[in-house]
Amino acid sequence: MIPKVPLSELSARVERFRTRMDAAHPDWALCVVFSRINQYYFTGTMQDGMLFIPRDGAPELFVRRSYERALDESLFPAIRPMGSYRDAAAVTGAVPESVYLETEVVPLALLQRFRKYFPVNDVHSVDSEIAKTRSLKSMYEIRQMERAGAIHRSVLEEGIPGMLREGMTEAEFGAGVYLQMVKEGHHGIVRFGMFQTEIEVGQLGFGDSSIYPAAFDGPGGCRGIGPAAPVLGSQSRTLRRGDLVFIDNACGFEGYQTDKTMTYMFKESLPEEAVVAHMECVDIQGRMAAMLKPGITPSQIYTAIYESLPSGFLENFMGFGTRRASFLGHGTGLQVDEFPVIAKGSDDPLEEGMVLALEPKKGIKDIGMVGIENTFVVTPQGGRSITGHHPGLMLVE
Repeated sequence: MIPKVPLSELSARVERFRTRMDAAHPDWALCVVFSRINQYYFTGTMQDGMLFIPRDGAPELFVRRSYERALDESLFPAIRPMGSYRDAAAVTGAVPESVYLETEVVPLALLQRFRKYFPVNDVHSVDSEIAKTRSLKSMYEIRQMERAGAIHRSVLEEGIPGMLREGMTEAEFGAGVYLQMVKEGHHGIVRFGMFQTEIEVGQLGFGDSSIYPAAFDGPGGCRGIGPAAPVLGSQSRTLRRGDLVFIDNACGFEGYQTDKTMTYMFKESLPEEAVVAHMECVDIQGRMAAMLKPGITPSQIYTAIYESLPSGFLENFMGFGTRRASFLGHGTGLQVDEFPVIAKGSDDPLEEGMVLALEPKKGIKDIGMVGIENTFVVTPQGGRSITGHHPGLMLVE
């Protein structure tokens, strides 16, 4: 049986979006959604098509392919077939001269094709309003993320120690993790909003592979297969006694993803410097989680943590060398990198039901990336972890 997003859930999302648009852009008249992730959020299906959300009147989803699949998957009430934008234009008629689009994801060529049949003059960004609407999770969404988090915890806290063996390559490790996650219910794909971000399993590595330079905007690194595929893991770096094993990855269930990092010590403990730094990161995550309450701003959390850290600890904190992430955590959901972000300038107060991944980490020369990451739900009592509680640096004999 195909799992379907309830119609009440879809309707509530559209209305919350409209309310936010009314407040941010009082004169808005029409939003057109092209991204499949946002189409899924509002309609429960992701197809080659476009979603019209007018300020007044019923939203309509126009589908090029597959119309039949959209009908099978979605409870959305207004799904229309189209062969081209010409067909949609014949149904909608004239549209306002000013339209709101996802300017972060709509390529110029697509916009030009759209304008051929919908001659709009002004295009405005709707990315922020959709992101903020999606940031507040319903109980339905939190249940999906709890399922993802349970799989995540099981594989990283219980499954991986049995996978590690001396002489295996990073690529073998990554493939083994992926296989086990899918067996336990992971939906098999990792989705990011960040432009041109491609990750199958996650960032992973043995030893100092986890601090190797990477284009990915995060504290960790990854050697990957090579320049053309800098992800998964090296096919030549093998696991050796005394290695730090690092994995930062996402797990998804019915579209919703959690984010988690675990570390392991293979056969013997790491040097004291690395262990002390790791435990400080665990403590930082605990303090951040305690602050995840409605009303506080992410920037307040960021500032409070940085002001509490000794200057010596800041070297290679949230990165290594000149590469350092400018955040301490981020929202997650249909995409791993969602709003809000625990960073300077993130001044919208947290709300109950938001879900964030907290990831304090520190690079250690010649050893790798230590630290921790779990996914938390914002509650009046503070952050509630849905991905487990193990502190990491698990000793694997």
